[in-house]
Amino acid sequence: MIKTWILFIVILFPLLAFSQQQPTRLVSKKDSLMPGMSTSIPFSLQNNSSENKVYDISVTTSNPLITPILEKGEFQISSQESSVYLVPLRISAEATQGEYSITLNITDRSSGLASTKTSSITISANRKLSLTALESPEFTRAGETIRASFLLKNNGNVTENLTLQSKNAIVDHDPSITLGPNESKIITIHKATSPELGQNEFQNLNLSVSSKDNPKEDQTVYISTQVISVHPANQDIYHRLPVVASLSFIGMKNMGIYNDGFQGEIYGKGSLDKENKNQIEFHAVTHNPIELNTFTQYEEYFINYKRDNLFLHLGDKTYSSSYLTEFARYGRGAEIRYDFNRVSVGGFYNRPRFFRDIKDEFNIYTALKIRKESEVSVGYLYKMPMKEESDIRNISANAEAHLPYTKGKFKISKHINLSGEFAYSTTKNAEGTAYMAQAEVNFNKFNGNLAYMKASPQFAGYFTNTNTFSGYLQYRLTKKISVLANYMQDAKNFQRDTLFLAAPYRKYLQYGIQYKYLSNGSIIINHGFQKYQDRLEPKQFDYYERFFRVSIDQRIGIFQVNLEGQFGNTDNYLTGFNGHSSLYAANLSFEKFKTSFSLFGSYAITSRYQLQNQKQLYYGARVFSKFSDKTSLSLFYQNNYIPEEYFKDRNLFELLFHQQLFPGNELDLSGRYSLQRGQLGDKDFIFSMRYTWRPNIPVQRTAEYVSLSGNVGNLGIKKTEGIRLMLGNYLSVTDKDGNYIFKNVLPGNYFLEIDRSTTAINDIPTVGFPATMSLLNKENIFNFGLTAAANVQGKVQLSEAEKKDQTDIDALQTKKGKNKRESIIIEAISNDQTYRKVCFIGEDFDFTYLRPGDWTIKLYRNGLDKRYKILNDKFQFTLQPSEIKKLNIQIVKQQIEIKYQQESLKVGYNVIKNKK
Repeated sequence: MIKTWILFIVILFPLLAFSQQQPTRLVSKKDSLMPGMSTSIPFSLQNNSSENKVYDISVTTSNPLITPILEKGEFQISSQESSVYLVPLRISAEATQGEYSITLNITDRSSGLASTKTSSITISANRKLSLTALESPEFTRAGETIRASFLLKNNGNVTENLTLQSKNAIVDHDPSITLGPNESKIITIHKATSPELGQNEFQNLNLSVSSKDNPKEDQTVYISTQVISVHPANQDIYHRLPVVASLSFIGMKNMGIYNDGFQGEIYGKGSLDKENKNQIEFHAVTHNPIELNTFTQYEEYFINYKRDNLFLHLGDKTYSSSYLTEFARYGRGAEIRYDFNRVSVGGFYNRPRFFRDIKDEFNIYTALKIRKESEVSVGYLYKMPMKEESDIRNISANAEAHLPYTKGKFKISKHINLSGEFAYSTTKNAEGTAYMAQAEVNFNKFNGNLAYMKASPQFAGYFTNTNTFSGYLQYRLTKKISVLANYMQDAKNFQRDTLFLAAPYRKYLQYGIQYKYLSNGSIIINHGFQKYQDRLEPKQFDYYERFFRVSIDQRIGIFQVNLEGQFGNTDNYLTGFNGHSSLYAANLSFEKFKTSFSLFGSYAITSRYQLQNQKQLYYGARVFSKFSDKTSLSLFYQNNYIPEEYFKDRNLFELLFHQQLFPGNELDLSGRYSLQRGQLGDKDFIFSMRYTWRPNIPVQRTAEYVSLSGNVGNLGIKKTEGIRLMLGNYLSVTDKDGNYIFKNVLPGNYFLEIDRSTTAINDIPTVGFPATMSLLNKENIFNFGLTAAANVQGKVQLSEAEKKDQTDIDALQTKKGKNKRESIIIEAISNDQTYRKVCFIGEDFDFTYLRPGDWTIKLYRNGLDKRYKILNDKFQFTLQPSEIKKLNIQIVKQQIEIKYQQESLKVGYNVIKNKK
């Protein structure tokens, strides 16, 4: 029994020693291995028996992508000796991230006993994406679609979840794509070009790929294609002045009386030379055949001229000297201004057209620029009255008046601006003064504007015996909350033109808070008072009102919604009673089908007018539709207006139709029902038919016509007669000798193209087409030839010596999957042509329609498995006309060379004894 146990221990103990834990010093670096590399895994072996041992060794792995270089072998260990067995491994480039096991199978030759030892390795993650432009056109014609392809490949060992996008093209693939290790896909994008492109231009397309898990791998690749205009804009050898001329037929039924007639208009604005030094503007409108109103033009004639520092005006305009002396006076006259370096001088003469109290005005002034945005001006205004129609009630307006004044604006800092004016007036009987001050602040959280003006009772300027104050303040407490206040007090006495009636006198204060509860929604709550007084007689309203108002603005999808409610107490000075006033209003606007819609309505119960608790309902809509770039229609309707707006012309119904008949010629039709200014109930009808012509008047010749001629040489083709050549909008056809000519061509850059329908299918020019032409000389010559195109054909295959190993690559293909077939990139290059193709092993390839000459074929691995190599990765040859060049691309299996160390390798480890 004892003998049996001794024999069992002697035989089994050496085998058990194999399974002991490896010493730390023998452990190789197995936790940072990368795909595509080779490594060795050490196994420690011990023979504790008294006999020398010979073992048969075999190695297996947990994944076929981890391949032992030596799968089988033998190993000898002397008695009582320790040794290390190294297992060389090849890690495939397709090996994914993770942990793998290596198993060493050991069999004792003498006893036949077998044992195993297992070690693990860890393959690290390797992220590597590549995005390469594969094929894109160098040129394309306007109206055609640009198509480009890109090769996207995952060269890493981690499955990538990718997002594809393009900012200026359409991706012909799902935006989300999953790409396994060593997997590749061809991604195509496209973009349609406009057939109406007016000139040649470059179109840059891009494809971006991004990884949610690894933003560092985000890539963007661009391609550039030149788009050739097929309908180039008509270039001109003249510098032209834009001019608009129109003729209108206008009719109006006013208080039962119908009038109609024609009105002509011409307007031009631009420069008289190509350097834009001489600027000119002119306008002429003939007599209005109907009564003047807001919707038709009144008679007007003027011309402006500007060159460098000189400005001249002759004719009608709104003249202004300063805010206090003459703020706005429409009339007929002349103005001149000249700007020196920092000083400007000028003046004007004006005969008012719509103010009967003033006959003539003369003004002179000078201005000094202190800084870039600061200026001080002094001036003098002289007013001559209409003495024969003098009004004793308004002495200041009907006496000769002299008004010196000074004004200035100052930028104190980046956030503060100040401005002001002081004016003095003297007439035969009185003297007066006026002054105005204004401050504007604009900080990050606080902005506001305050203005005050006062004119004395005898001041003979634009304002008389009045004062006004206005202000606006806003403070932003947070990003969403702001407080604001607004105050306005109108001037009471001012000398307005009589063309339009005066707006009601207003005095109001409102203050409140604004809360922006969403990025597209806000609410404003206001409190304050308002005073409105009619300036016309008999008065329609005169009231003082204290109010509380709530306004909500909200965007919901395509809809913009505004809701408003106002509640107040009204003191009616016109009738002498007090009462409540409430107002509810709603507005809805949206855009759909190239049409914008705006709907509005309000309901009020007020005590502002003749009746107490008077009910008012207002509603309306506006629709604008742009059917195309040439056609539009606008429709407006409102049932009535509040009495505070009766000083101006008001539309009740409006229909506008616009149609471009052909370039530079337009037709406009309009019809309106309106309330004239000063009227509350009488409606008038106005219609207009207007024809507009937009000629561009030549004012300066800027260039001379040029010509392009040449010969198309016959280099072995059937004929060169009747070939159609295109140069922008110009066409030419070759004669029997191949000669062509383009005459009366505008100088510039062009592309010369061949209409291939007029040549044989295999004819190819000897130079690259479209050919870039820069035509600047009077006569230009360009010769080229036509020859027969050549082809390159071939096949990518395993070499004859490797056909017996065809099963290896077939097995590898099966292992990789259907979408991971082994392929290479084939590139054909000449002086001016480059073509690329992805070709799979075992398939044919070809390059057709190649220009005869020197060509180079380059081959790229495109992730080809490292066990295989391209036998010859470069071919150079010269193609002859009509030649078909045959190529055979050989893929061979790499030979593995194993070198054994001649001397024995001694491996050991120290035993550290604990010191007591």
